[in-house]
Amino acid sequence: MSLLEIKDLHVTYGSGAAAVPAVRGVDLTVETGQKVGIAGESGCGKSTLALALLRLLPASAKLTGEILLDGEDVLAMKWGRLRAVRWAGASIVFQGAMHSLNAVHRIGDQIAEPLLVHRQATQAAARKRAGALLEQVGLPAARADAYPHELSGGMRQRVMIAMALACDPQLIVADEPTTALDVMIQAQILRLIEHLVAQQDISLLMISHDLAVLSDTCDRLAVMYAGRIVEEGPAQQVFAAAEHPYGRALSGAFPRIGDAASRRAPRGLPGDPPDPADLPTGCTFHPRCPVALDECATEDQALRDAGPERRAACVLVAPRAAGASGLQDAEEARSTS
Repeated sequence: MSLLEIKDLHVTYGSGAAAVPAVRGVDLTVETGQKVGIAGESGCGKSTLALALLRLLPASAKLTGEILLDGEDVLAMKWGRLRAVRWAGASIVFQGAMHSLNAVHRIGDQIAEPLLVHRQATQAAARKRAGALLEQVGLPAARADAYPHELSGGMRQRVMIAMALACDPQLIVADEPTTALDVMIQAQILRLIEHLVAQQDISLLMISHDLAVLSDTCDRLAVMYAGRIVEEGPAQQVFAAAEHPYGRALSGAFPRIGDAASRRAPRGLPGDPPDPADLPTGCTFHPRCPVALDECATEDQALRDAGPERRAACVLVAPRAAGASGLQDAEEARSTS
């Protein structure tokens, strides 16, 4: 049985004519011990999806579908059961640690709080465990008496990771855990997360706009656009040779070290993701797609087989057995025209 199964998940903000669809029919699986990444630009629904997993969205959000955590539907849980699952079954590392930590409480008390809420330790034992967790994430146990403002951004992010590990969860959801950090500290935090989840056999769902980070950290990668997954497959394959034009645009936005062509002319993507309240007809990506066909403006595209363990929602996707994909042919034709 998969640890996490998301089935036809829809998240809508508001109601009636003013309803705004943020997540539209997402299906995703995370196996035990697996690391899965979700990529996409801001506004594509990544963080809404992450918060929906533990029902952390505001009351204005309407959720339908299923979120099966170890076989139990999170959306059907009563509040008492949901409270027991948070931190102990699945925990979350939020984006921006300074805004997530309580500024007037010492970090040791904040790390100990989940243990006390779940009655996994006495006050003294919880404090001792907080010190051990700090050491596990590379901070001295003596830092337990510090306040958040006394720590650097990288240190605060390590505190968030320590909190997420406190109750030995089966799944950690990391929502843009390194966005506010410089590249050196970002690399340290990513290696730390990768080491800890492997050491403790924890499943990881990591959200980021950075395909390079996800391809280096995760086993599988899903690309989201306008509230839907438009491509999914092995992380390195999706990053190196995406089968959806949007995945290729995201990958091409990151110059490759040693690749003179990408350094001099990095590929990007003009425009912005569509307003969820005013989605285009047909394939929602077609107004920005460099290889869109006439039918893309009128016909929506579902995920289809794009090779072994790969899926993509594009009319140009062709079976690997047929040689070069339709997407590759279209891009080559466009570059020579």
